[in-house]
Amino acid sequence: MSASLFRTALTRHGALAAKRSLAGTSFVRGKATLPDLKYDYGALEPYISARIMELHHSKHHQTYVNGLNSALEAISEAEAKGDFTKAASLAPLLNFHGGGHLNHTLFWENLAPASREGGGEPDGALKKAIETDFGSFETFRKQMNAALTGIQGSGWAWLAKDKDSGNLAVVTRANQDPVTGQLVPLMGIDAWEHAYYLQYENRKAEYFEAIWNVINWKTVAQRFEKT
Repeated sequence: MSASLFRTALTRHGALAAKRSLAGTSFVRGKATLPDLKYDYGALEPYISARIMELHHSKHHQTYVNGLNSALEAISEAEAKGDFTKAASLAPLLNFHGGGHLNHTLFWENLAPASREGGGEPDGALKKAIETDFGSFETFRKQMNAALTGIQGSGWAWLAKDKDSGNLAVVTRANQDPVTGQLVPLMGIDAWEHAYYLQYENRKAEYFEAIWNVINWKTVAQRFEKT
């Protein structure tokens, strides 16, 4: 997938439009910032270790935030000099780091401790939609895990909703490419090694099973109902 999230906004409207594409993420005085978590690093244990959460959030996500800010600054400088060719050439960096910031921001909101709102199954309209489009929640869960297992290298699997039809689908994206266009991301699972390797090593299928115990279906349902 090309740098599609910001390429059009960047080449036509500049860095400010690219920032608008990141609606829902945190900006302070024009700079992207690392979002706070609503739970402690150890709150998702034993399914996701405190050490993984600390590194994933404070180091990996912070790297995407830093890269996004650097890319936006470089684009603004190029635009100020009238060098729009250079500005457009930075779109892949903007897509990678901007996508990483957006994907992880959604991911943290997808999670909750099992002792609170994590795990189980959705209810209400979201449950009905999953049963309509997949047959059952268990069928959906298996399809999501199969999609995760099929990712070659790094990437994400998402439950997404079509804006027009309202239908749900499982989709994958490579690296940090975000879900855009006709589809709205509702719930994503990170298949990058940094999300699981310190705890699960090469047993990533165990991680794909374990993470369902800390999915925050309340947040997913809220996204579903807004689209």
